Amino acid sequence: MTAPAAPVRPAATDTATDTTPEVGPQPLQAAPLRLTVVPTPQPPLDPQPVLRLVLPGVAVPRAPHRPGPRPRPEEPPAGFVPGFEPTWSARADLPDPRVAGRRLLLLTLEGLAGHRPLSQVQPLTALGVYAALASGRRPRWCAGGTAPVLLGPVRVCEPVDGVAEVSAVARRSGRAHAVAARLEGIDGRWRCTALQIG
Repeated sequence: MTAPAAPVRPAATDTATDTTPEVGPQPLQAAPLRLTVVPTPQPPLDPQPVLRLVLPGVAVPRAPHRPGPRPRPEEPPAGFVPGFEPTWSARADLPDPRVAGRRLLLLTLEGLAGHRPLSQVQPLTALGVYAALASGRRPRWCAGGTAPVLLGPVRVCEPVDGVAEVSAVARRSGRAHAVAARLEGIDGRWRCTALQIG
């Protein structure tokens, strides 16, 4: 819509020939208004995506978990001899990680508690993990007492292909402690590469 900035005054008349007496100020007359349509941009009229309604009490179906590929090292370590290195195993070539994780955690806790030889854990762990376990440092709740170690249900998460992270709650003498381990598939079996005992 457009309008003039200032009102338009009537044309001036000759005051000498005008005989009408001036009573007061004359009202101003405005110019007629014009309507101008300005086009505005609009979003495209594409069909909107269909939204699914979630019903109360009905679980939303999830896509099946497909772990991604395991990252490979860029350069081989020093002294690398091809053909004698451990080979990574895919998830399809490995046993159930829940069973392997439960066995590893139970053997480790019972070995730290002194109920079995700690050397039984060596085939299930990497060299650095076994060296840390055999160093003699043990959690106080594992080392003292004669009560049995009870292990709760084992939870498994597989972030990438051939890698599983297991966790559980261990109980002894009425106290609970968290235990977690990272398992990697090497040469067709699970091997613990990281272990944390709370």
